[in-house]
Amino acid sequence: MKRVVCPYCGFGCNLLIDPATLKVKPYKGEPNRGKLCPKGLHATEIVKSGERLKRPLKRVGSSMVPISWGVAIGEIANRLLEIRELYGPDAVAFLASSKVSNEENYLLQKIARLFGTNNIDNCARLCHEGSVHALKLAVGTGTQTNPYEDIPKFKSVLIWGYNPAETHPVVMDYIVRAKRNGAKIIAVDVRETRTMAFADYKLVIRPGTDIVLANALAHIIIEEELYNGDFIRSRTAGFSEVRMAVKKYTPEYAERVTGVPAEIIREVAGEFALAGSGAVMWGMGLTQHVSGVENILAVINLALLLGYIGERGGLYPMRGQNNVQGAAYMGALSEFLPGYVPLTDEKFRRRVARLWGVGDLPTERGLYLTELWEAIEKGDITALYIVGENPAVSEADFMMVRNALKKLDLLVVQDIFPTKTARYAHYLLPASAFCEKSGSYMNSERRIQWSEKACEPAYDSKPDWEILTMLGRALGLPGFNYTSVEEITSEYFRLFPELEEKSVEELKNSDGIFLPKKRLHTWEFATPDGKARFIAVEWIPPWEDPDEEYPFVLTTVRLIGHYNTGEMTLRSPSLVRLMGEPKALISREDAERLGIRNGDWMEVKTRRGKIRMRAEIGNVPGKLVVVPFHFKANRLTSPALNKAGTPEFKFAAARVKKIRNEKPTPNTPR
Repeated sequence: MKRVVCPYCGFGCNLLIDPATLKVKPYKGEPNRGKLCPKGLHATEIVKSGERLKRPLKRVGSSMVPISWGVAIGEIANRLLEIRELYGPDAVAFLASSKVSNEENYLLQKIARLFGTNNIDNCARLCHEGSVHALKLAVGTGTQTNPYEDIPKFKSVLIWGYNPAETHPVVMDYIVRAKRNGAKIIAVDVRETRTMAFADYKLVIRPGTDIVLANALAHIIIEEELYNGDFIRSRTAGFSEVRMAVKKYTPEYAERVTGVPAEIIREVAGEFALAGSGAVMWGMGLTQHVSGVENILAVINLALLLGYIGERGGLYPMRGQNNVQGAAYMGALSEFLPGYVPLTDEKFRRRVARLWGVGDLPTERGLYLTELWEAIEKGDITALYIVGENPAVSEADFMMVRNALKKLDLLVVQDIFPTKTARYAHYLLPASAFCEKSGSYMNSERRIQWSEKACEPAYDSKPDWEILTMLGRALGLPGFNYTSVEEITSEYFRLFPELEEKSVEELKNSDGIFLPKKRLHTWEFATPDGKARFIAVEWIPPWEDPDEEYPFVLTTVRLIGHYNTGEMTLRSPSLVRLMGEPKALISREDAERLGIRNGDWMEVKTRRGKIRMRAEIGNVPGKLVVVPFHFKANRLTSPALNKAGTPEFKFAAARVKKIRNEKPTPNTPR
């Protein structure tokens, strides 16, 4: 059996795969301890799919014709060099992947920067980049602070804008163990989620009012002197500013804005404060708002008030993809070098440059992923190289993105399937699947894990690191003479002091290595003075308001059996059977008013477009429509960005109506 990191969520489960049959069993060690969700159990079904990209393809007129690897890489490299000569290196952008290994993300950002541009980004921009910005401001590092194994030890767990029962089922097991150990579970969301079945307190709030609730909780903790004064005095700064800012956020005011009764807000504040320890866990229900950075700062303030960080608590931004943490840590972000080091850190930047055999690297921030499409429309970006991402479906207001993709002089897509984005490509490069190659991955808790190769690459596909090595060499960049993935692992180890003395063999023979260490901020914070920062925030309303024409609020969610844009899970027969047809969820009250029954077709429309889906009547507040984002929801979502460049996927003014006398085709991306 080969031990392989699961290709789906950010928890980082290990699979045991039989090379002969590709059957999957759960690994009994860390971190999943013998458990898997449906996606993990059926992960290898996609490997055997007949829809895999089989060989390199080039667009000739309206057709894609097969070409050799040598010709494909040579032509792509020549075209990139021509564009650089004509328009400069910043006319080219690279999109890294949260689904490929650390080594492969490391190589792509290395190619981008040696090519001369910081136009390198990944889909962290769409989910938790707001968490990175908020965490760096408050505690100095933009990552999860504690391992999952700590959760059952804490006496309270605050789950905010996050539904682990569906999005991270194995994490849910840790939370259930905490509850069995006596912890109080507090869940905050805009609808009643599966996770709330395990919660002691279920706070269903109006969409976009998270800051009001968080500030009201802080108001009570401060007014009733439930805060940890010793921790605040010795390890933080900025408390007085927060004390002043939250004075007006009384429980009564919060009730009017959020819909949560004032007495419940008081009770929750008391329970959380008096627990003595606690985890604060959040998901994209907090980050995907125009107030995303501020939302997270508001909940971090709660942890700082109580000293729930280090040994007595932890901050858990729950990552959605198996290597989104690794992609960011490897430097696949337009504003950071590897390790989240700012581009302006001259000492580290020159150290990286020396390792790569050059004098210096570009210093100007590159374009965010979400800024690319306007830049393409303006003609500032003429070439885009995409590895393992599908922006034609994943981006907000995706019709705008698709129109931009048509205007590129060069679009290269490196992937395992012919995605929606691949339809616009000039070159398609077939990549190997997750178990057809070796490499390392970093899960949400910053645990680097080795993933073994379980079978040979299908068809004429190649591991992404081999493709990128060929490209780097063809571009004439220094140092692209790798003959094994382990050589790349050893190279990136040299960038981090905590890994310099570690070997690849040590990684292979372990349950993983934490970077920089298992628990952060136990004695001091990663700020210049070692103190955490309270940062006062005010409520920022959503970008657009419901009105007479669009009276509903649209929000998007994940499903347990599907993953991101569905290109993998919709090619898994078992998962398709398990999940059935996607549905949009509305309240019973709204369904009766609109004459909609379970299973009826209905139209959901925003100012950006419309989609048709089957209706499901469920336990959600009135005037809320809940749509899974794996399909066509992003035709509707808001392109408004927060400070970290993340779109407001979680709030759009919408209209819902029943479709009569029509038989629309199923709403799937395939």
